[in-house]
Amino acid sequence: MSYTALYRKWRPASFDEVKGQDHIVKTLKNQITSGRIGHAYLLCGTRGTGKTSIAKIFARAVNCEHPEDGSPCGECALCRQIAAGASLNVVEIDAASNNGVENIRDIREQVQYPPTEGRFRVFIIDEVHMLSIGAFNALLKTLEEPPSYVIFILATTEVHKIPITILSRCQRYDFKRITVPEITGRLKELTEAEQMQVEDRALRYVARAADGSMRDALSLLDQCSAFHFGEMLTYEHVLEVLGAVDNRIFGRLFKAAVSGDAKGCVSVIEEMVIQGRDLGQMVNDFVWYLRNLLIVTAADDAEDMLDMSAENIAALREEAAQTTKETLMRYIRIFSELSGQLRYASQKRVLVEIAFIKLTRPSMEQNTDSLIQRISALEKKLEELSLHPAALSAPIPEGGKTQAQTDAKAGDVREPQKPVVLPRAEYDDLMLIRGEWARIARSTNGAVRAALKNTAVEPGGEGCLCIVFTLPGNYSIVNRESVLKELKQIVEETYQKRIEFKARLESSGELKDTAYVSDEDLKVIHDDIVIEDD
Repeated sequence: MSYTALYRKWRPASFDEVKGQDHIVKTLKNQITSGRIGHAYLLCGTRGTGKTSIAKIFARAVNCEHPEDGSPCGECALCRQIAAGASLNVVEIDAASNNGVENIRDIREQVQYPPTEGRFRVFIIDEVHMLSIGAFNALLKTLEEPPSYVIFILATTEVHKIPITILSRCQRYDFKRITVPEITGRLKELTEAEQMQVEDRALRYVARAADGSMRDALSLLDQCSAFHFGEMLTYEHVLEVLGAVDNRIFGRLFKAAVSGDAKGCVSVIEEMVIQGRDLGQMVNDFVWYLRNLLIVTAADDAEDMLDMSAENIAALREEAAQTTKETLMRYIRIFSELSGQLRYASQKRVLVEIAFIKLTRPSMEQNTDSLIQRISALEKKLEELSLHPAALSAPIPEGGKTQAQTDAKAGDVREPQKPVVLPRAEYDDLMLIRGEWARIARSTNGAVRAALKNTAVEPGGEGCLCIVFTLPGNYSIVNRESVLKELKQIVEETYQKRIEFKARLESSGELKDTAYVSDEDLKVIHDDIVIEDD
């Protein structure tokens, strides 16, 4: 006996076996049990989601002698005849190859004859969008007012190509893409029935590669099991057969792109080419990898949106922390455009390498997201150097030395440190802000955050603190009303204290690290005290 493909062998025989289309199954079953059966149905949706299977089940159910809860029994003579394709009551037509006016005229002639057995004659027209305009026009009248014993079931993957006059005469049912968990569960049932040894991880990858199509999933599983017949079908086997790439490769590519390592990206691509991986599939999978990175950065409940283990999600969070959401969206844009270009490209490897070089070199593009990435990279470098470009314009003393170096060379004689007494409230505010100053600075944007490094905070009067700068460039960045107001808001929201801020430049020879004490602590201080005037 010849081998039967899995998608044919395991085609659903009842409504209960249909996966992922509960909204359609329930409606059709209710129509059958209540006797409210329509005369024309339009089933539309992507490939492999169950349109033809439901049409055949419905054709058997309306003619079944003993229907069970709206589903065909599968045991009566009519059910067996229709399932075997030997019944004259069910006529299947492929509109892709029978799309002329004469084919529709044949249907109109057949409609005149009532069923010899059962209650209904069912005409299933698959890929109905392929009919010509003349054929649609010939079908209109019959579709609108067929005999009471005739049911038309039209199936299509491109509903937008069907004339509105046809749509208005049919009950329309939109089929959804089947989810990865539903496909995985169905594959697990079939592999157990077929006594196939398969890793769960391999089934999940096959289900994801099917892109919502149960038929594609069964075909891919058939292909993989044939290549490794008699062996345990592992995740690595599936990647090998489908020419796909392990997620660990994506992690390497992503880290190299973020760090600007174009050579590392090209080296990884060369490895995949040598291993015979399909670059088109790699690009599509990399887009999904980037999408997952974006989700873990943008959504708090990423665990509910991603079908993966907690360990993998934690690894994604760690990788996503290396860049920003704007950069991830730029990466996705570049590779989404690349996916469309690869369909007709003769040099796929060159296009893929160029795309990765674009990731590492934002300056190659003039798009808004590329400019944002370049600005973010500059801010990061400035933060590391604790220097803003404006500081470079500050006057440099003769000999290329800073003011601090000049003062040190001049041998300034510093007076010994003296304590300063403050009212208790001012003292508490000063100590709080000094202790939290690094955290407050991190709450600002890149330029201000960099400018606030290596600054000091001193009393500025009642309810006010003064920020002391050593560099004129950093002082000019912060000494603006909007920035000082932002610092005030950060302190108020975080610590529930209303403190005003002002800024000043450190003067030459100024005392540093002044010791401040509260007036309540005077009794424990025995040195000479200098009380600061407000």
